[in-house]
Amino acid sequence: MIIVGAGIVGAAIAYYLTRVGVRVTLLEAQAPAAGASGASDGAISVASKRPGPMMALACEARTLYGQWVDQGIMRDIYHPRPTYLFARTDEEVAVIAHQGSDLMELGERILPLTHAELMQRVPGLGRHVLAGMKVPDDGHALGYQVVDRLLQASGAQVLRNTPVLRLALSDDKVVGVVTSSGTLVADRVVVAAGLGSGSLSGFQAILIPRKGQLVVTDRASLTGAALRGPLLSAGYLAAKRRMVLGQSSTSLVIDPLATGQFLIGSSRETGFADRQTDVQTVSTLLREAMAVYPALARQRVIRTFAGIRIGTQDGLPIVGRHPTLPGLFIATGMEGDGICLAPVIGSAVADMVLDQTPRFDVSALNPGRFGAVSVRQAN
Repeated sequence: MIIVGAGIVGAAIAYYLTRVGVRVTLLEAQAPAAGASGASDGAISVASKRPGPMMALACEARTLYGQWVDQGIMRDIYHPRPTYLFARTDEEVAVIAHQGSDLMELGERILPLTHAELMQRVPGLGRHVLAGMKVPDDGHALGYQVVDRLLQASGAQVLRNTPVLRLALSDDKVVGVVTSSGTLVADRVVVAAGLGSGSLSGFQAILIPRKGQLVVTDRASLTGAALRGPLLSAGYLAAKRRMVLGQSSTSLVIDPLATGQFLIGSSRETGFADRQTDVQTVSTLLREAMAVYPALARQRVIRTFAGIRIGTQDGLPIVGRHPTLPGLFIATGMEGDGICLAPVIGSAVADMVLDQTPRFDVSALNPGRFGAVSVRQAN
């Protein structure tokens, strides 16, 4: 069994397969978590998800993270924490209200907050914040740490610096992959390679890269996170809900890290796959962040970086059997949600590979919804 991509989704699939005795080899063009998993903000958040299957699957995934902690797999890596949603305009207040209604329909606990109530829970908020909402049951885990722990728990073989050039076919069935080091044979292949998934799976026209620029500050606290949980803008929610508010091209999140630093993000630059940051975007992020939380003016920027989210035309991931090539499975297009959804996606894809009915309903993510696709590299 071969998995192309040793990010968090590929590592989760490997974990579930090896638990039932499947021998798994992961192929990574660089190193584990070198892509989006390593640049993730770590939010295991239901509060931020698009209503529908994404929000429902996030609820299931967050429960699995808790189970992983109980089993010792994610002990000291996954940490519960609340998410604070905030609005800066009347239009954004309405977005948060809609999000709250959708969360309550799933049985999620929420606490609507006025500006004064937000100030009690997050002292130092600026006057630009009108209202918000607390979602108390979210959590956090660093992507690269999750990947490392899953790979350790799985015992799967990981081949680093092994880019996959194309699929190996026999009688129009996938029988392995061709790498820079030669051909590797397998009865099943899963493509979970993020940015590299398009050319291998034939979904180039469906997958959309979105660059996100982020900022890291110095420490505001020497004793842990400076805030109880992240501050998530209604603009971020609107982007997930596929709404256009017109305020900016940034989806502001102010994330208090366990180190006492702040992670501030992020831009949403559709069609960009480079990892360069620029002064204009970083300045916009910092201006918006200081307007929301003026105490940030005391901090210094020590690092800027960019990650690439891979989304799809309809905003839903692509997960399941390839529509035209037997033996091939796809798990890609998570955008920024791979860190949260990895447990359920890993479980579901592992079940499919084993010809079992998935424990979790990922039918809305079926690759066949886009029709037949052509894998040119396999010809």
